[in-house]
Amino acid sequence: MSKRELSYEYCDQLVRDFEDVVEQPMIRKSSVYYTGVDLGTACVVLAVLDENHKPVAGAYRYADVVRDGMVVDYIGAVKVVRELKQQIEEKLNTELIYGAAAIPPGTDTLDAGAVKNVVQAAGFELTNVLDEPTAANKVLKIQNGAVVDIGGGTTGISILKNGEVVYIADEATGGTHFSLVVSGAYNMSFQEAELYKREAKNHKELLPVLKPVVEKIASIINQHIKNHNVEEIVLVGGTCCLTGIEDIITKKTGIYTHKPQNPMFVTPLGIALSCTQEGID
Repeated sequence: MSKRELSYEYCDQLVRDFEDVVEQPMIRKSSVYYTGVDLGTACVVLAVLDENHKPVAGAYRYADVVRDGMVVDYIGAVKVVRELKQQIEEKLNTELIYGAAAIPPGTDTLDAGAVKNVVQAAGFELTNVLDEPTAANKVLKIQNGAVVDIGGGTTGISILKNGEVVYIADEATGGTHFSLVVSGAYNMSFQEAELYKREAKNHKELLPVLKPVVEKIASIINQHIKNHNVEEIVLVGGTCCLTGIEDIITKKTGIYTHKPQNPMFVTPLGIALSCTQEGID
């Protein structure tokens, strides 16, 4: 089995394990718990790992507290994170102390402070803040390629060489644009379109409708990778759940594009893997 196949196998198994503990938490004694807090445009996800960095619990909630990668409802964001934290604590019968977070690449001067404040106000001791695609690569373990995190509002790109990030970028195109297209094409409200696109049974029908937006994302990727030797592209983020998105991007970029099992959970798991026991200011 190649290193590429091994990394995919590790990622997919970790996601499967996390999906299992979201449904049925793993109640076992651990000296410490590490929590990844992913404040997404459409969904807030908390992923909890034990001392051996194995998933033990998780929770998520669709919420409109972040737009285009920026916190727009601070009070609402704190409330959601605090409630998800308490929900998991009750199930595990323990207190979650340490938390880490992530932000879209290149937005550290704009919004890192808000994200930090949300996590701390929700009751965590914040131990790390990193950019989303870099967090995702903690799970993906890409050596030479690009991690593309397509969220609700933005597409974040991290290019890696020998496992190190050498370039990051963030562009304002994502799942929100999918919803706007669906809303117009089907004469639905934006909220109805959001719900409609999440249903996997609708994806085959929606793919031709959304193809122009996917091709725009592919052109954004091409723009940022053109001066780099990218061997593979890996898609993460909730918007990548669209069935067939990876095939369109492979065709438009000419580079093999892989999508892990349930790409919505890759980044929060990577954030949790980046969590430590040392607080930051």
